[in-house]
Amino acid sequence: MKTAVICFTEKGYALEDRIRKVFEELPSGKEKAEVKLFGKGKYVRNLCKMEDSYARYVDKPVQTWAGRCFEKYDMIIFIGAAGIAVRAIAPFVRDKRTDPAVIVMDECGKFCISLLSGHIGGANEMVKVLASALNCIPVITTATDVSSRFAVDSYAVRNGMQISNMTYAKEVSAALLAGEPVGFYTNFEVEGNLPDGIYWAEKLGQAREDKAEDPNGTSLGIYISPSYNRAYFDHTLWLIPRCLTLGIGCKKDTPMAKIEKLVDDTLRAYSLYPEAIASVATIDLKKDEPGLLRFCQIHNVPLHTYTASELNSLQGSFTGSNFVKEVTGVDNVCERSSVIDAGGDLIIRKQSADGVTLAVAMNHLVIKF
Repeated sequence: MKTAVICFTEKGYALEDRIRKVFEELPSGKEKAEVKLFGKGKYVRNLCKMEDSYARYVDKPVQTWAGRCFEKYDMIIFIGAAGIAVRAIAPFVRDKRTDPAVIVMDECGKFCISLLSGHIGGANEMVKVLASALNCIPVITTATDVSSRFAVDSYAVRNGMQISNMTYAKEVSAALLAGEPVGFYTNFEVEGNLPDGIYWAEKLGQAREDKAEDPNGTSLGIYISPSYNRAYFDHTLWLIPRCLTLGIGCKKDTPMAKIEKLVDDTLRAYSLYPEAIASVATIDLKKDEPGLLRFCQIHNVPLHTYTASELNSLQGSFTGSNFVKEVTGVDNVCERSSVIDAGGDLIIRKQSADGVTLAVAMNHLVIKF
């Protein structure tokens, strides 16, 4: 997580260092926290320009600085008046799915306010962390939090899922706040109890009837699945988990565009969301293949490679090829690599086009509440 912190006073400058230490002590996750400190205004100019200063002085207007931060950082923390932050970020606020989290703290560290992207951006969670570490009062105003209701967007972020439709996400939150039942369905194993107000699809009609609603009227529900083949509700909000492993084989120097096309065509034919891709697997002979590496970079997924011996050790029925075995030492790369990497079942057998082969396996996934 890349975070930018800006202060405007001497007290704010001192608070920045305390915030930096909080981030340094965060438990390491998928990404290491990267914090950059800044100062603006006559009261911190000299402090920032000292040789041992931990903050960089901002010469440009605050709004210009904020605009650049919107492009480069995942989180922005303003130490000062909330009005300064609002005016600085106003021209750049676009979409809660992509806007960075914005937090405001007063220079004395009494209050810590979640201002923007509370759920998806993670501002609410970070406010709680900062408030606990710095002994200040957390200020969170999102309706589901203050009402202690299930927040579907926050749940999706915590579990690495993509939200299919923000309009339906808002409808789910609004329904739960109004005490209306919301449906739920998934084919994955579920651990724990469903949150209050959410009912399995087969029980939704009864729940609506119990609450004096027409059980045959328009229904709203959450469906956790990588497939859009079937909607279980009139208004279906898909939460898309990263649960698909792509096994890919290709000829040397195959362009990324050919790999992308086969993947797109195959996923579309099987009604699978590309957002559900968790990883790409192949034989170690292809670990430096430019087209594969570029595909993984674009989709922000890791490339995992396996030796011919590891792939041959896998038991099961696979689409064999004598030619592939002569070249690589294993009769099938795409199917075997996808299964061994996913640790799950093969759901799409070998597909091929333009020197590329593709298979898809489903990762073992447990939905937890």
